[in-house]
Amino acid sequence: MSRIEARVGIQQRILPAYRTPFFDLLASDCSGGLSVFAGDPLPGESVLPGLPETAKYYHACNRRLPGNLAGLLWQTNILDWVSEWNPEVLICEANPRTRTTLAVVREIKRGNGRTIGWGLGAPEFSGTLSIFKDAFRERTLLQYDALIAYSQTGAEQYARVGIPEKRIFTACNAVAPRPAHPAPNRKPASTAGELHLLFVGRLQERKRVDLLLNACSLLPDTMQPGLWVVGDGPELEPLKEKALKTYPRAEFFGALQGKELDEKFTSADLFILPGTGGLAVQQAMSFALPVIVAEADGTQADLVREENGWRIPPGNLDELTKTLTQALRDITQLREMGLESYRIVVKEINLEKMVASFKNAITFVLSESGGKGG
Repeated sequence: MSRIEARVGIQQRILPAYRTPFFDLLASDCSGGLSVFAGDPLPGESVLPGLPETAKYYHACNRRLPGNLAGLLWQTNILDWVSEWNPEVLICEANPRTRTTLAVVREIKRGNGRTIGWGLGAPEFSGTLSIFKDAFRERTLLQYDALIAYSQTGAEQYARVGIPEKRIFTACNAVAPRPAHPAPNRKPASTAGELHLLFVGRLQERKRVDLLLNACSLLPDTMQPGLWVVGDGPELEPLKEKALKTYPRAEFFGALQGKELDEKFTSADLFILPGTGGLAVQQAMSFALPVIVAEADGTQADLVREENGWRIPPGNLDELTKTLTQALRDITQLREMGLESYRIVVKEINLEKMVASFKNAITFVLSESGGKGG
């Protein structure tokens, strides 16, 4: 696909470090340039902010109600950014709680620009106000010329609320490029006790590494694997203390990067994220690891399938223990699932594919307006 001959702007609430490689890769394919408008994370949000190298960056002034009531957000200088950058295509977070977004969408359209919403989807609301929430969200989503969903599930939800299918694009969430290395050739193992589970992520309560320690301790003695925990955070010391009492086979390595982290991915046998959040799944799959992930928002459904892993509800000890037992029972199957993980991130879900989906959406909205695209 050729380059996008347009000036592109992307509005975000915040700019996490893990997202900058995507923005830079997309910017390299925009001949008119790409500018990212984003603010600072909330205190205690445990998000490492980033700065793009190829894309331009404009700092957003994020304003919230006291106590972050209802998650409402105003980005008070967004019209200044739009006036300065003057994007031909604006891509916004499709989140109705950001109250300044619709004003800037209208401003872009007054200048004959095009707008794209990017979001998780449109899950059904419940409760007494659900009918009003549905109506407001539908009106908001219909303001965009196209929508990009993080997952196929999200795309189906957008279609269900009345968005024409031709205006919906799927860009599966990716944080790493297509792997350049071959799939590791793991040494044979005859028993589960020879295997190693791997967790990589920030050690905070919602990651539920405590639950993983409990689940490992409940396995039969002959099935108990080694457990490698990679990461730092406020829960590191409490987890170390818990492991001494609950699961002494757990080892804590702190935060690792580069070659040291790659060595852990290469030597492990099964990757696991027992709580919500976590961005290392795709990286683990690039090292031919089968995966167990807790899922809450539907974005893991495209990445983790029956052929390469298991999706479980977060915070459920019984399900986690049962799934671990199933995974460790058949080592041959575990290796085959790992190879399927590798195939998925090589062929289907990676940064290059995500960029291509965004370019398809940009090209579509430009073609609808008579503009130029790749």
